[in-house]
Amino acid sequence: MKVIVCGAGQVGSNIAKYLASEGNHVTVIDQSPELIQKISDTLDVQAMVGFASHPNVLEAAGAADADMLIAVTLADEVNMVACQVAASLFNVPTKIARVRHQSYLQPIWADLFSREHLPIDFIISPEIEVARAVSRRLQVPGAFDMIPLADGLVKVIGVVCTDNCPIINTPLRQLTGLFPDLAIEVVAIIRGDRQFIPGGNDQMLPGDEVYFVADTNHVSRAMAAFGHEERQARRVIIVGGGNIGLCLAEEIEQNQPGVSARIIEVDRRRATLVAQKLKRTMVLHGDGLDPAILEEANVAASETVVAVSNSDEGNILASLLAKRNGCKRAITLINKTTYQPLVLPLGIDAVVSPRSITVSSILQHVRRGRIKAVHSLRENFAEVIEAEALETSTLINTPLKDIRLPEGIIVGAIVRAGKVIIPRPSTVIKPNDRVIILAEVGQVKKVEKMFAVRLEFF
Repeated sequence: MKVIVCGAGQVGSNIAKYLASEGNHVTVIDQSPELIQKISDTLDVQAMVGFASHPNVLEAAGAADADMLIAVTLADEVNMVACQVAASLFNVPTKIARVRHQSYLQPIWADLFSREHLPIDFIISPEIEVARAVSRRLQVPGAFDMIPLADGLVKVIGVVCTDNCPIINTPLRQLTGLFPDLAIEVVAIIRGDRQFIPGGNDQMLPGDEVYFVADTNHVSRAMAAFGHEERQARRVIIVGGGNIGLCLAEEIEQNQPGVSARIIEVDRRRATLVAQKLKRTMVLHGDGLDPAILEEANVAASETVVAVSNSDEGNILASLLAKRNGCKRAITLINKTTYQPLVLPLGIDAVVSPRSITVSSILQHVRRGRIKAVHSLRENFAEVIEAEALETSTLINTPLKDIRLPEGIIVGAIVRAGKVIIPRPSTVIKPNDRVIILAEVGQVKKVEKMFAVRLEFF
């Protein structure tokens, strides 16, 4: 596949890295010579300096025979124009644009991105995606990550194993005997610098970060099995009233009527604007690092603080200060990947990475075959993939024990006619099943091939 990536920032470089590692022909465009030089030095891609929306630049990048254009520059308008030029002049089949300004995304202007106006196939809004990711974490207290799949029937959940976890030091193959009617499957373990897909003889140890797949109806019992029985947050403090904070408050107002939120925003004009847009969320003007403001927000009685300001350092400090003053849980937005391994040991319960979430959203539209959803787990580790099994899939009508899946791939769950099946060696995948798979990054192409439609089918 030939892909043009417009923008060599964190998101663009990460997308280029993923696609190039899978053998795609990738060209990256950016107006910054420094970023282009960095891309050239570190990735096996073609990189060129130029304005991504200029027709001559796109032509030089090979737009005439490109399969996809992904526009993730810092300017919404450049991203939109690049997609328009790619469609009008070069007939690029698939165009994806990152659009951050919320005025473009209001429902009243939905027709703007139609084929007749701005022919963009998929719009990615980091602010909205991050707000939804935080909202999902609020729904499963005790989890540092939660990914809904198969129309909400399945959840992939990340938890930290503490010394109080009842199932630590237990071979995973024994979990079925201990919990015969509990529909869960452990699919990944992160232990310090080591990340791996476990086998039946592996054990979970204190301090491990564990991802498991569960039937949504069994999530509460599964969390209890891992030693997490925290109550769902009813009082939430949001530090930062920017686009992410506002989107999160709107998400809570619309979808979580039992949750009360308060926003702390340091800029008075922004605080006033946010207050005007929200209906039942209290907005406080002040600094999230000010103990007096935290006391006014009633931090001691709040179950969760969500720090989503523009400063990583400010978010970390605000989270720790809120917990020190009585808040039970902290969810923290971190942009710099170098900080992420440090914050969980400090006592922060969950980290949200806008870059990782945006990359996952884009990869969902890049993946081929009958791929329904894609979510990245940690940088360069693995992807959780939801795919539909077709008549031509190599996986169907054969017991899993006889398929011999490639190393680095594990089936976490199967959804058939609205019922969740946790796979066992004798389980057989049938046509039209939704299959939840965890695949290490280097094995994702093999998953795509498993769920592709072969030419001889027609």
